[in-house]
Amino acid sequence: MKLDCKVLLSNISDGVYFTDLHRTIIYWNKTAERITGFSAEEVTGYHCHDNILNHVDHQGRSLCHASCPLANTIKDRQPRESHLFLHHKEGHRIPIHVRIIPLFDEKNDVTGAAEFFTDARSYESMHQRITELEQLALLDPLTQLPNRHHLEPEIDSRFGELQRMGFVFGLLFMDIDHFKHFNDRHGHEAGDKVLKAVAYTLKAAIRPYDIVGRWGGEEFLGVIRNVEIGKLEEIGNRLRLLVHKSSVKFKHERLNVTISVGATLATKSDNRETLVDRADRLMYRSKQDGRNRLTVG
Repeated sequence: MKLDCKVLLSNISDGVYFTDLHRTIIYWNKTAERITGFSAEEVTGYHCHDNILNHVDHQGRSLCHASCPLANTIKDRQPRESHLFLHHKEGHRIPIHVRIIPLFDEKNDVTGAAEFFTDARSYESMHQRITELEQLALLDPLTQLPNRHHLEPEIDSRFGELQRMGFVFGLLFMDIDHFKHFNDRHGHEAGDKVLKAVAYTLKAAIRPYDIVGRWGGEEFLGVIRNVEIGKLEEIGNRLRLLVHKSSVKFKHERLNVTISVGATLATKSDNRETLVDRADRLMYRSKQDGRNRLTVG
């Protein structure tokens, strides 16, 4: 039985694309279109580093020009696997698991590479959680993140663990920089797209047992469990850098977005109000110091 490889590749659950030696994309399957938002017509013939996927690692470092796994596989002929974040066409970041293999001709010369990638999020558990939150009116309708009514009892529960068992937790108070500028210059539609892009990036990058939600307006709050101050700072900076490395496509423009972050650990003498207030004041210090930064206190 003769098999059509392109038909098979178009129907597998992985995103797949092939490149030549110069990293020009020569094939792009249907799953790649679904995961990334880019159609085959939009990417075929372009280099993979031409502002398409813009892979970054967990520290927000761009890989397309300096440490591209696909370029390294073409160079040393070795397959690779890694966990990365790609840039969706709509502006947010998506966590993916990547597998890259070299492609050879009949003379065993490398002719390019193939990248297989899957969305690392669990759609089933995510949708189940969204349904539960919707039923309890605890989900922000615009960003699909938990809202303030969900975050407040979550913080209270963490205080209970702190008092009973000594489990330390922290808060990340995050605010979109110059958000009023997006609304004033481009309109509320652009502002909504910015809010959603930031929300999707934060949700994708948070640890599975932590929670991030929309506190109000352009403010987001992360409740980070079982953490010490160094790790809290690392997580906060990772979220900040991933937002910084993203951008939102609106009409014919790319809107660059950054956030300012305040990070603090809860103490047994705190309550919800004092803890949130301290994280909020630290975030404002980040604003005063130039924005797109994190302040720990």
